[in-house]
Amino acid sequence: MPQLFPRLNPLTRKKLRRFRQVRRGYVSFLILCGLVVISLVAELLVNNRALAVRYEGTWHFPTYGAVHTGREFGLDYDYEVNYRDLRKHFAGTDNRVVLPVIPYSPTENCYPGEIFRPRPPDFAKGHYLGTDQINRDILARLLYGFRNALAFSVSFMALTYLIGIAVGCLMGYFGGWFDLLVQRLIEIWSNIPFLFVVIIVASVVSSAGIGMKLWVLLAIVVLFSWTSMTYYMRSATYREKARDYVHAAEVLGASPGRIIFRHVLPNTLSTLVTFVPFTVAGAISSLTALDFLGFGLPPPTPSWGELLRQGTSNLNSPWIVVSAFSALVSVLVLVTFVGEAIREAFDPKKFTTYQ
Repeated sequence: MPQLFPRLNPLTRKKLRRFRQVRRGYVSFLILCGLVVISLVAELLVNNRALAVRYEGTWHFPTYGAVHTGREFGLDYDYEVNYRDLRKHFAGTDNRVVLPVIPYSPTENCYPGEIFRPRPPDFAKGHYLGTDQINRDILARLLYGFRNALAFSVSFMALTYLIGIAVGCLMGYFGGWFDLLVQRLIEIWSNIPFLFVVIIVASVVSSAGIGMKLWVLLAIVVLFSWTSMTYYMRSATYREKARDYVHAAEVLGASPGRIIFRHVLPNTLSTLVTFVPFTVAGAISSLTALDFLGFGLPPPTPSWGELLRQGTSNLNSPWIVVSAFSALVSVLVLVTFVGEAIREAFDPKKFTTYQ
């Protein structure tokens, strides 16, 4: 019977055991995994759509389903039903409405018809961290903002590693004029002011949709961030190129692509893994900083940086800045603890014995 997952070699299993022994990093990893799972199913916990509606003996599940109008549930309007009002309307009947723990969406005005102003936490109404300056639930925006930051950071890491590893391996393997030419191009590219480019591009695409602006922002950040990985991979490839197994592969007629990506790259992956948590933390910090400056995700997209900007401009409503700052610091500390544990577990100087 074929194996569903590849069998790990003894050295990798030993490194994973060492990682689990670093309790601070391992517990932080478990907490982060839990937060990631919660963010992926955020609609089941934080949403203004009901989880389930029982009406006249028929069950409906609106969270991931179609939009239901008020008239479908016996109300007198044709736009999407307000499920909080519908639960009140069904009170005392056989009909039922099951709402999420926090029955508000991150972009919803929780106090329609009232003035825009920050409101402190109100447990009776389900605003456990209060509302921001335009009446949106802060906890909802924090949770969805974490999911946006996570998607951005993972995409950033994947693209940065893809470009940096490929270019760095080619530089280290071929060397000579190719290496010198690419080094000069990287030096020129690194001197282009990143923030000015972001400001110019943000003003150009200001009228584009949310999805378009997100991909443009990601592309800009990646284009100015891949060079640091290139230098590491160049040095690592130079070192591995001088080893006997590379010479043996060349004698056997292996192509440069096969040598680089099937032989050299796997021997550097254990060290590359140690960079992953710090890359993710850097991406989250960069996105938050850009959002804080107003050049990040377009409104009304949930964003931690946007909440921080609100909090610093409304210091008489401290729950805004305290909530956003605490969430940001907590996630970055957890990621840093995981990174330190991985670095300790995969450290070749600490655990390698030469004979």
